[in-house]
Amino acid sequence: MEEKSYKEFLQHITTFVFDVDGVLTDGTVTVTTNGDLLRKMNIKDGFALKTAVDKGYNVCIISGGSNEGVRKRLRGLGITDIHLGVQHKTDTLEEYFDIYQIKPENVLYMGDDIPDLYVMQQVGLPTCPQDAAPEIKAISKYISHRKGGKGCVRDVIEQVLRVQAKWNNNLDARVD
Repeated sequence: MEEKSYKEFLQHITTFVFDVDGVLTDGTVTVTTNGDLLRKMNIKDGFALKTAVDKGYNVCIISGGSNEGVRKRLRGLGITDIHLGVQHKTDTLEEYFDIYQIKPENVLYMGDDIPDLYVMQQVGLPTCPQDAAPEIKAISKYISHRKGGKGCVRDVIEQVLRVQAKWNNNLDARVD
């Protein structure tokens, strides 16, 4: 049986689920003198997340990390389903599916490392950044050309929205 192209799944995506470290960030942290862990997030990823929320897509964050600065940033983008400090991502994903009556085949998940392995096997379109762990690349139906924290989230959201004719379809076309 021939493997389907990831592009065949894009039309059916209603839900985006993302890991944080290594996906929304480049996976590095700066440790301050008082022990705070600082992360950098890509503005273009943020724009795409906000656009997906504004267009009515389900957007969920599931991360093992528990940085409250991350929660504040994501809430500012309109994301309400933010699960930080999660040890068993599959349990959280199953609860999320139950609450919102989401079908796994309508879900795109992007992860980058071993803690994402089992949860990625529960969705229709498992994806990863270009610099993901080899085990994650092996199970991904799409590997972004972008690295974690460097626009990989924008890449997958934009592809889905373009296929569904929802990317920038209401922008003012004036040139100032």
